[in-house]
Amino acid sequence: MADKAFFRNKGPFSVSKIAEMTGAEIADSAKSDLMISDIETMEKAGDDQICFFYDKKAKTKASEIKASACVTTKDLAPFVASNTAILTCDDPKGAYLKLNLAMYEEYLPEPHISSKASIHPTAKIGKNCVIADFVTIEENAVIGDNCRIESGAYIGRACQIGNNCRIGVNATISYCLMGNDCYIYSGARIGNDGFGFNTIAGQHKRIPQVGRVIIGNDVEIGANTCVDRGALDDTVIGDGCRVDNLVQIAHNDKFGRGCILVSQVGVAGSCHFGDYVVCGGQTGFADHLNIGSQAQIAAQSGVMRDVEPGAVLLGTPAVPFKDFMRQVAFLQKNSKKQG
Repeated sequence: MADKAFFRNKGPFSVSKIAEMTGAEIADSAKSDLMISDIETMEKAGDDQICFFYDKKAKTKASEIKASACVTTKDLAPFVASNTAILTCDDPKGAYLKLNLAMYEEYLPEPHISSKASIHPTAKIGKNCVIADFVTIEENAVIGDNCRIESGAYIGRACQIGNNCRIGVNATISYCLMGNDCYIYSGARIGNDGFGFNTIAGQHKRIPQVGRVIIGNDVEIGANTCVDRGALDDTVIGDGCRVDNLVQIAHNDKFGRGCILVSQVGVAGSCHFGDYVVCGGQTGFADHLNIGSQAQIAAQSGVMRDVEPGAVLLGTPAVPFKDFMRQVAFLQKNSKKQG
């Protein structure tokens, strides 16, 4: 259940309306007019609430559901408590997303530009924007329509932010061209220097980083994540990418469409990722690697060589899934012999 102090509840909705919104079927039409006011977990849901049941491992708990309604699959429906209104569909997770979007929304501020913001006279601000207190927007920066720039955020010189973007509290954007519908979370650092040095006569001399960060459309970059600008070429984040909190993306890295990087991933410089690559938490990549489209890298893996498209790797150094399992089996078998 969403706290009404933080999220507006647009319900209640009838069971028949929920079925219409989610594409689900009602098992008992007599319960079509039942009103649902909130979404809750299986364990906590009660009167006037709906839950979602899609995990086969929770079958033993399904008979204890006290929710007024439950969305599940046809295979799992027989396990749900008999007094609960049952809606069935092939994808309860997708149904949950649809109902969540319909039921709840954030309290959004009305468009305004705070008198406490510092905006250079040459900066251009689009229509219906929110520019909060203590925001800084430097010269020649361009902010598109319907953007939300939250307190303390910094938009550097000549940066371009597309339409419908949200820049979180204290995030900093510099040397960056950003598309539409992006969300940069609080504390993210976009466009700082890449980590480039030459050692000359025993001293580490910084190599000027003169590239940019290019961010496509519909990209989310998590809290306290860093995306460094390119050294000479650009750092590129493709359309639809999802980058979690506390991720490091180094200079000149390039990501195709729809890549997912989970928390604490670290990508060294000049790596090229294809489309829809998935990287589990704490995965590390050496520099100058090519990672093929739809590759899947398991959590805490260390990738030191190029990865073929569609490969599934894990371990350090990362190897194909079957090879890793053989290694584990070999070690377990031989460690027992030693004992």
